[in-house]
Amino acid sequence: MDAITLTGLTKTYGTLTAVDALDLTVPAGQIMALLGPNGAGKSTTTEMVLGLTRPDAGSVAVFGADPITAMRRGEVGAMLQNGVLLWDVPVRRLLILMHGLYAHPLPLEEVIERADLGPILKSNTNKLSGGEAQRVRFALAMMADPRLLILDEPTVGMDVDARRTFWATMDTLTAEGRTVVFATHYLDEADEFADRIVVLNAGRIAADGTGSEIKAVVGGRRIGFAGPARDYAGLPGVVGQEQRGARTVLTSADSDATLRALLADPSVRDVEVSAPSLEDAFLSLVS
Repeated sequence: MDAITLTGLTKTYGTLTAVDALDLTVPAGQIMALLGPNGAGKSTTTEMVLGLTRPDAGSVAVFGADPITAMRRGEVGAMLQNGVLLWDVPVRRLLILMHGLYAHPLPLEEVIERADLGPILKSNTNKLSGGEAQRVRFALAMMADPRLLILDEPTVGMDVDARRTFWATMDTLTAEGRTVVFATHYLDEADEFADRIVVLNAGRIAADGTGSEIKAVVGGRRIGFAGPARDYAGLPGVVGQEQRGARTVLTSADSDATLRALLADPSVRDVEVSAPSLEDAFLSLVS
């Protein structure tokens, strides 16, 4: 059974259509990144999957049930960026309190270990750093032993080591059969850790595929170099150009031909050739 099935999902606010007849299926066991610019409909879609907002049209099914039923069964855990922790409470006390609310939670010590909370259990919630607070939110999201985790900007505020540890935990969770859907502005994380990337724009799907498939939307290669800032559009293969400080970056459909012509100019130096990044593809899709 699929984890999430959205059919014709629509939500409007006055004259604004936040989600526009969205059809999307997320298989169980998948790690899916949900990307999009501000106002693309990511948060509204997430809220409807969690049962926090009712759609104006269409339907949401979570493991074949409506979102409220799935939540009551403990099948869904959510980590929302704006989720507020109880104020001025030791972390361990907060965890014990929340742990008692679930019928079949994960063992508390397992939750603490997976979220790497050992060093901060005695800290009060109002004294936590941004990254530490995120780890506590993650612990609360997984506490019910959910089959589906929905994460909004899960690693914001975390340092590099904490982010790596977090995603290693995600790999373990999905290997156990769980599904993870996360929204992020860290495109490198989406490219590296997601099995699938869905890009929303104006409430509709602008792209859906692996990181490699989405990057192929842009096509060609990037050629960056230092040299005279002038128009290189006449060089063979060049289909785009931008200036990044003192460096010129060309997009080429035939990088070999472009390089041969470019390197004939002795004023060109420090040449680098690279494949398009997910950021390049993202900007191309939503611009």
